[in-house]
Amino acid sequence: MLQTITKLASLRNFYFFCGKLLPWFAWPTLILMLVGLYWGLVEAPADYQQKDSYRIIFVHVPAAWMSLFVYMVMAVSAAASLIWKTKASEVVANSCAPIGAAFTFLALATGSLWGKPMWGTWWEWDARLTSELVLLFLYLGYMALQSAFEDKRTAARATAILAIVGVVNIPIIHYSVEWWFTLHQGPTVQVMQDKQAMDKSMLIPLMIMATAFKFYFATVLLMRSRNEILERESHTKWVQEERERL
Repeated sequence: MLQTITKLASLRNFYFFCGKLLPWFAWPTLILMLVGLYWGLVEAPADYQQKDSYRIIFVHVPAAWMSLFVYMVMAVSAAASLIWKTKASEVVANSCAPIGAAFTFLALATGSLWGKPMWGTWWEWDARLTSELVLLFLYLGYMALQSAFEDKRTAARATAILAIVGVVNIPIIHYSVEWWFTLHQGPTVQVMQDKQAMDKSMLIPLMIMATAFKFYFATVLLMRSRNEILERESHTKWVQEERERL
């Protein structure tokens, strides 16, 4: 196991490993996305209160979940690069930032579109909304800090510290609707409870979309990681040979 991890720490080996994994995530992403969208937007029944406007949850909720999940992947990878100085984990952390920022922006945008007809306002300085906005700023700050240093090792240390410190915001986002009285509704999907607030006809397509978003994240992460490795190792012979082959 340790030998395998050591081999993957090499950017060359990690590049080809990502290439082998890519089809195993790309095809399920396409299939799950099509099934989830059709089931959620066409087959699932309308909500008795919100009617068809609730269907935005099939994009909003998975995007919100992924905004937190991607940040944790980024923070763990950044911490690994800080502690063990592995370039592969540094590449993963850097690749996570724009993906996480996109998910967070999507969650905020779709939430705003949903909030207008439901709450009567596009935006409210609610605990959940505000902490999610802070998460977007953390992602943008990570990317800005990354590009602020010419030396990649210095940039890796600075961004790793920011990512680790920013983890404190994750439980705040998750528990904000329980810790404070907020405009945002409480948790609808509670996996550990026997009784769900959401009917299975709506819950199943939501879970399919959540899985599709995870596969999408893995697909884009592998692609971005490969591109960053090619950029970092552009002076090496194996990259030149790989570019000629492509």
